Amino acid sequence: MSTVQVRSEDLKSAEVSWFAPLCSDDYAFLGVPDGQLRSSWENTSDIVKKADQLGYRNILCPSSYQVGQDTLSFVAGNAPLTKQINMLAAVRCGEMQPIMLARTIATLDHMLKGRLTINIISSDFPGQKEDSGYRYQRSREVVEILKQAWTQDEINFKGEIYDFQGLTTDPVKPYQQNGGPLLYFGGYSPAALDLCAEHCDVYLMWPEKKEELAERMRAVDERAQKYGRVLDYGLRVHMIVRETEEEARDYARKLVSELDDEQGRAIRERALDAKSLGVSHQSKNRELADDEGYVEPHLWTGVGRARSGCGAALVGTPEQIIDEIEQYKSMGIRSFIFSGYPHLQECEYFGQLVLPHLDTCSLPVEYNRVPASSPATPLGVGERR
Repeated sequence: MSTVQVRSEDLKSAEVSWFAPLCSDDYAFLGVPDGQLRSSWENTSDIVKKADQLGYRNILCPSSYQVGQDTLSFVAGNAPLTKQINMLAAVRCGEMQPIMLARTIATLDHMLKGRLTINIISSDFPGQKEDSGYRYQRSREVVEILKQAWTQDEINFKGEIYDFQGLTTDPVKPYQQNGGPLLYFGGYSPAALDLCAEHCDVYLMWPEKKEELAERMRAVDERAQKYGRVLDYGLRVHMIVRETEEEARDYARKLVSELDDEQGRAIRERALDAKSLGVSHQSKNRELADDEGYVEPHLWTGVGRARSGCGAALVGTPEQIIDEIEQYKSMGIRSFIFSGYPHLQECEYFGQLVLPHLDTCSLPVEYNRVPASSPATPLGVGERR
């Protein structure tokens, strides 16, 4: 059982998601550019369509100004190409004027018939460096404005950064009429935890030792309780699954076999979050790992040698991977965002070897947003908004 309050604790299934490498993050060998795997509409939309076909419940579409494609345009383009999968669109707060952002998200939600979820991001913009307190205050105000736009007839907001009075919200209401798309959020600073605790629905974590993940969940839960809220928790981690453990470990070795560490460092440092507190925790994982890069028996930190952000992979057989997922679920984690290199190939491996053996669902907005003191009845497994 979980050591924290979890909104979906009684939900036996979990949201199993994949990743769309919009930001030029796809390799056959980590750190070695491959023109055939470059971030393009054709390549990345093929991954989304394959994930939809295989039965993944959501797909993270990340955001970067420096490399890759525009996230919201990409999500819009995939709306008519997909049937079942939700799309988790990363939105960097402040990148778009909040009223226009509310309208854009509402439009996307209608295009996807409620299959839209949002990942709130608070990182710097290229060429700018701002105090983290200011960035999180800006994100807080953007989220509060979005919620007014989605739930009220008029926007009246006065904050430290934005001031909007008497603005009609017609016709920016989203397809999801119970508060708009589910909000996912990841961050490690006190300001980040407070923002998530008060306003977001799913707290996303990068891979660490299980005891450290549990400690982080407790910290978020304590903040959420102050606001009378209960959250769900998610884990973003890479995946290498093969029929035997030796095959999986061999593939991990192969993946970094041509990596130049200087090139890997350059890849890490070009990311907008390269100096964030969360990334420093991923670096700590690598320092604590054994000679093969394992910080836990199946958690391999080699991926972090050539990417910022999420820097570890689960490595093992289908049975071992399922056991790891069940352990995370027992901690209270109900959302998983997996990825692998190359992303289309590993999407298929996991989709064939593991996914059919998992009880999956989409995290429903209704289940997550009722007050903590109210009874909650989740949607059935496989049922959609």
